[in-house]
Parts: sequence; structure tokens; C-alpha cells
Amino acid sequence: MVILKTKNELKTMRRACQISAEVLALAGAAVKPGITTGKLDKLIYDYILSQGAKPSFLGYGGFPASACISINDEVIHGIPSHRRVIEEGDIVSIDVGAVYQGFHGDNAATFGAGKISYEAQALINATRISLYKGIEKAVVDGRIGDISQAIQVFLEEQGYSVVREYVGHGVGKSLHEAPEIPNYGVAGHGPRLISGMTLAIEPMVNIGGPDIKVLPDGWTVKTKFGGLSAHFEHTIAITSQGPVILTEPLGGV
Repeated sequence: MVILKTKNELKTMRRACQISAEVLALAGAAVKPGITTGKLDKLIYDYILSQGAKPSFLGYGGFPASACISINDEVIHGIPSHRRVIEEGDIVSIDVGAVYQGFHGDNAATFGAGKISYEAQALINATRISLYKGIEKAVVDGRIGDISQAIQVFLEEQGYSVVREYVGHGVGKSLHEAPEIPNYGVAGHGPRLISGMTLAIEPMVNIGGPDIKVLPDGWTVKTKFGGLSAHFEHTIAITSQGPVILTEPLGGV
């Protein structure tokens, strides 16, 4: 069931989303060669608590950290570790959420560590743009498929592959709510978009094929054949004035 949010609920949720956006920007700025993913996770944990919120991911389904931090060919759900050192040229996807007064914000971005390859930067740029292509279609009386197709068509025209096993989702009092938002699909299909819906749109994009594998830790998802992967996500609200990005950092990223 899709849960619509009232104006007052959206005000509370906006704060959760701003905390999520702030901590993502903070962690992204800290991505440099030599830092561990465990240190990034501690930075994220400390900041979220300092804002009177809690990490959405910590303990969720048994996940052991405050953020998913995935490097290079890791698509999503990478587990931070104080033994995992980020190296020059890595690309680092950080997915993080905060829960504030019962509402969740959820966002993600991929950052380069030091000097990265042209191929890696092009992937990051395309994935970011695809997110906004999808958001443009998130309008009242549209369909989920409009968002999905906009993302898929843009990325495939650039020669990239869209991960199909994992999708975007509704978000609110629960971290994952209905509806699901695939990053592939057909315009005009799927649930209708209604004012008050809040959605986490999140393209996950590979160089090479879309195939993935899950590591023995039960969490980390990697590209099957070792190609780089990037991930961007915003939480948005559907309104009569158009889509509102709740996780747009006030100071920018």
C-alpha cells in the first residue's frame, strides 16, 4: 500500500532528509586515498547522532554499519571496515539514511578518491544525470514507468547497463515502502503518481553487463564480471508543483 504524507509529515521528513544530505556531503568530502571505510562510517554515525537522529541502516535487516560503502565494482551494500583502505583512483559509493522523529531520509552518491580515470568519471556523471532524468518525470498523474524508462533510455544510450535486481522504493516511516521503482521499464505503466507520495529514486549503473553477484558476507553486491559501478539516490516528494528533492543539500555537494 502506498502511504501518502501530509504537509506536517513532509516537514518532519524534510529534516530527516536534510540530515541525510548533510552527512552524505560530509562523508563524500572525506573520501581520499588512505582513509578507511570504517572511519567514514564512524564519521557518519557521529554526525547523525549529533543532529538528534539515528542511522537508518544500522541494524536494518541485521546490517552491521551506519552506511553502505561500496568501492569500484561493488554495486551496493558494501560493509565498512577499518581494514578496508581507500586507494588512489577508487570510486566510492556511499548510501546513507537518517531517521528523525519517526521519518527516514535516504540518499546516495559516488565519489572519486584522488585522480580517477576518465572512464570512472564518465560513469559517475552519467549515473548522476540519469537520476535527474528520472526525477523530471516524477509528476502528478504520471506513472512509475515514466521514471523508470527515462533512467533506462538515457543510460543505455550512453552504453551503460542498469542493475535490475535492486530498485528504488517508497520511503517514509519505514525505510522501504511501496511502490518499487525499477530503473528500467515502460512509460505509462505502473502505479500512478499522486501528490503526497515520497520516493527514493536510485539508479545503480554498471560498465559492461547488468549481471551481479552477492558475496558470501550476504550483503555486498558486485558486478559479475568486474566492471565499475556507480550509484546515486535522492528522496523526493510528489507535489502539485512538481517533484521536490528533499535530500538536496542546502549548501550543495
